[in-house]
Amino acid sequence: MKLKYIAFVLGILSSINVFAGGDDAKIKLNPTNWWIGMRYNNVQVLVRGNTANYNEQEVSINYPGVKLSKVHRLENAKYYALDIIIDATAKEGIVKIKIGKTSLDWPLKAKNSSGNGKTYAQGVTSKDLMYLLMPDRFSNGDPKNDKVPGMRDQSLNRDTVFNRHGGDLQGIINHLDYFNQLGVTALWLNPVLENDMKDRTEHGYAFTDHYTIDPRLGGNIMYKKLVEAAHSKGIKIIQDAVYNHVGIEHWCVTDPPMKSWLHQWPTFTQTSYKDQVLMDPYASEIDKKIMSDGWFVTAMPDLDQNNPYVAKFLIQHALWCVEEFGIDGWRIDTYAYNDLEFMNKCNDALMKEYPKISIFGETWVHGVPNQSYFAQNNYNIKYKSNLPGVTDFQLLWGINDVMSKPFGWTDGVNKLYSTLAQDFVYKNPYNNVIFLDNHDISRAYSAYNEDLAKYKVALAWLLTCRGIPQLYYGGEVLMTGVTNPSDGYVRKDFPGGWVGDKVNKFAREGRTSKENEVWNLISTLANYRKDSKALTTGKMMQFAPENGMYVYFRYDGDETIMCVMNTMDKAQDVKLSRFNERIEGYNMATNIVNKETKGLKDTWLIPAWTMWVMKLDK
Repeated sequence: MKLKYIAFVLGILSSINVFAGGDDAKIKLNPTNWWIGMRYNNVQVLVRGNTANYNEQEVSINYPGVKLSKVHRLENAKYYALDIIIDATAKEGIVKIKIGKTSLDWPLKAKNSSGNGKTYAQGVTSKDLMYLLMPDRFSNGDPKNDKVPGMRDQSLNRDTVFNRHGGDLQGIINHLDYFNQLGVTALWLNPVLENDMKDRTEHGYAFTDHYTIDPRLGGNIMYKKLVEAAHSKGIKIIQDAVYNHVGIEHWCVTDPPMKSWLHQWPTFTQTSYKDQVLMDPYASEIDKKIMSDGWFVTAMPDLDQNNPYVAKFLIQHALWCVEEFGIDGWRIDTYAYNDLEFMNKCNDALMKEYPKISIFGETWVHGVPNQSYFAQNNYNIKYKSNLPGVTDFQLLWGINDVMSKPFGWTDGVNKLYSTLAQDFVYKNPYNNVIFLDNHDISRAYSAYNEDLAKYKVALAWLLTCRGIPQLYYGGEVLMTGVTNPSDGYVRKDFPGGWVGDKVNKFAREGRTSKENEVWNLISTLANYRKDSKALTTGKMMQFAPENGMYVYFRYDGDETIMCVMNTMDKAQDVKLSRFNERIEGYNMATNIVNKETKGLKDTWLIPAWTMWVMKLDK
């Protein structure tokens, strides 16, 4: 049943003339343009006018190969939704959309079909090493855009984690060679779309305009420049998508096209964050509704993806971003809180248009069954997700157990082992993103109490286990931070990213000996794995841990890598005969990190809290 327009939204927006023209008198078209040669050729253009009765006018299009099939006059009389069919005979040019006496330009471009899957929409795979960074906190390449007149958040204070710091896209461009040296092949940027909110805009997760890259980061032109520059260096770009919600200052909240654009409740209702209700065979309908339709927080209104206009708006925007900017894949924020049938439709549209594109969703849930429910899986259940991969929080909990709990039947490294043993539920577990930390949780080095030996073990595991490894910016130079009392403390500036910084961690001479030790470990393994099919696409075989000792292999027909992890506080012998199944036929092993060689007979003595990554040789 359609609910009444909620009182709490009206209360929040009491100072806004919701269905009036306001100060913004510009007519907007979303999407701003389209392309010929697209599989998705039936486009719905949302037109936002500048008068209260704007959609009472007649609409027409006269352009060869382009047909205006239907005109939808929306509930808010400022809006039209125009269904436009682009025939294969259409040519590049400017489509004139005539509304009343006004003619609006809607560009029609040629699709870059030759580069699809080659120079853009390439996807990230287990062959890649992905580097997650927050643009505002990474590097300030253009101080002129630190503050933009007219935007609500005019803060600029590096002495607090709660304000903007000025990092931008040019700053990222300036350090592309650094990523090459480190062995990074893909960058995942926290959201770059406009966040014209009053405060805490550094993270980017409260969009206020889908078709504008935040000008404080450099705007649309600079984003294209970054993508092109990264591609020229062999680095892919992953865009962070937020389908579930928008910022409360988004025009679709302050001036909604219709009342049902957002999920409606009589009073403010927050999501329960209880993902279990979505798969629970005994769950109540109200629990499911609160989980999916409840707002994330008061400042982030929840979009109603069951509304066909909202669904088209979001799907078209996703396609538009790939074609307009040339990105290579999507990370989807708060995946479990979206309407899951909508997500299947959105994913399907992207994958049909761009067959090699990668999509992975944030699934901050507990339990392998819960996590795998949201991905392509092998369950015989009613809801079947088409999401290729997820952020693998279950393996995060597993490696955290290794670092924080003594070895036991289900604890310590046995937790990691048993989690990987459940990979049979996924269609392709190699599509899952594995990580030690990110922008929402404590940095791994801090979580491990700044124990360097443990941190190095975790990093070696990250770069050799199945899946797509992801580093969080600054992890390579031992940046610290915990989320208590605020997540801002895990989002500090990368040292050296600002003119005048006392130290420059981008340069070897600016790093301490410990930092260079970690940086070199990552760089050595990351650059080695670029040419190692065994470590990227090869099979995996693990042996049940014994006495805190965990051994697994990555292998294919040409190469075998043996990974030996000692998670105990004392050195231990490893009897190699136990692993004859994989080492038979090999005589020697070379440590990929330090180049030391060892024979494959009898035993190896593995120091406490050490992981060896050994290439086997005949």
